[in-house]
Amino acid sequence: MASAEPESAKAAPPPPPPSTAASGGANLFLASVGLRLVVFAAAVSSVVVMVNSKQTVVNKLRGVPPGIPVQAKFDHSPAFIYFVAALSLAALYSLATILTSLFVITKPNCLTKVLLHFAVWDTLILGVVASATGTAGGVAYIGLKGNSHVRWDKVCYAFDKFCRHVGGALAASLFASVVLVLLVWISIISLHARIRK
Repeated sequence: MASAEPESAKAAPPPPPPSTAASGGANLFLASVGLRLVVFAAAVSSVVVMVNSKQTVVNKLRGVPPGIPVQAKFDHSPAFIYFVAALSLAALYSLATILTSLFVITKPNCLTKVLLHFAVWDTLILGVVASATGTAGGVAYIGLKGNSHVRWDKVCYAFDKFCRHVGGALAASLFASVVLVLLVWISIISLHARIRK
């Protein structure tokens, strides 16, 4: 005699596996938090290196009378001041978006709106960082190579330590620009995946 089991005792079908788009989007979002931390570190290190790039030389610079000290500092160039301001803004922005991302992880229902804002603002910050890197790089290149057409002398033969600091700051800034490109890409891919669902 077969015993009749109540409907509630029967095993419920297993829940469907999470969609790959949703899990992939979450993984991309977590990866973007790590990349934002990298941008913050690169921007802060770039600012610190540039602000500390100062050097005083005596009897090394051509065209300066002997015995007169000449100093090179980042705030002697408007391009370098703009560079420091832009990278400081990028560091502050990265910190704000890290905190926002951590908040969104606890409230995933507002992820789509945040991804849209991140895509727009990441692109804006990328433009600021790239323009500052290009501006400071142009001035640094003139310091390294000079320009014989307008008789601008090169100065990095005398201010070697200063120029090395500037080069390091520019390298960190260029790296931050590349990571920002990745962040824009991740935001757009994640947003696209959520819209298609």
